[in-house]
Amino acid sequence: MSAVLVEAENLVKVFPSRKGEVRAVDGVSFTCSKGEVFGLLGPNGAGKTTCLRLLATILTPTSGHARIAGFDTRRQPDEVRRQIGFLATETGLYDRFTARETLRFFGRLNRIPEDEIARRTKEIFGLLDLESLADRRVGTFSTGEKQKVSLARSILHNPPVLILDEPTFGLDVMAARTVIDTIRLFREQGRTILLSTHVMSVAEKLSDRVGILFGGRLRAVGTLDELRQRFAERDLEEVFFKAVAADAAA
Repeated sequence: MSAVLVEAENLVKVFPSRKGEVRAVDGVSFTCSKGEVFGLLGPNGAGKTTCLRLLATILTPTSGHARIAGFDTRRQPDEVRRQIGFLATETGLYDRFTARETLRFFGRLNRIPEDEIARRTKEIFGLLDLESLADRRVGTFSTGEKQKVSLARSILHNPPVLILDEPTFGLDVMAARTVIDTIRLFREQGRTILLSTHVMSVAEKLSDRVGILFGGRLRAVGTLDELRQRFAERDLEEVFFKAVAADAAA
């Protein structure tokens, strides 16, 4: 049985607002095992990004617990950050850096030795077919190329867990395909991948299991076949709507 590398246990995140408290994440629990791709599927505003930020230690949960590779996100945030690569919807790249300088900069931030940065950069650029872009400024890149550099940055320190927030966000069909192929490659390497998406086709292509998130609550979890059987639908969009309706009626 594969080791569990991501554990979320009754996670809750409440934000104050003028109209009262907003429960962005409301009692979310799931696990993700070594070498598995777990997709959080839901529309914008469902709580996906908040959930991933809780797991990445960017936010602190109001209540509940989470562990990454056995490390508690509240009590051991530094250890958790060493175990994860995090990809946000905004690439956060500096346009005047080259791709190589970008990885060197983030490698130094992570206190990786210079020779190790150079070795890993060469390895990753080869893996992601970025050699021809290595010494070009990021500001000249297409959106898809920037996303590949962001993915390269996220694995520079060789983390076992990748947390990817809407990895195909804003990409055209060709760039999205490149990113999807890259994520598949990461899975083949045995990495554990937790990703969020509102795109049904991305969830279908990448996820070993899916969690349907809506209104901050996890409405259903399972493999695509399990969910299709449970809700008697082949189309994932219909599965999604039935899962939300069934939970609301419960």
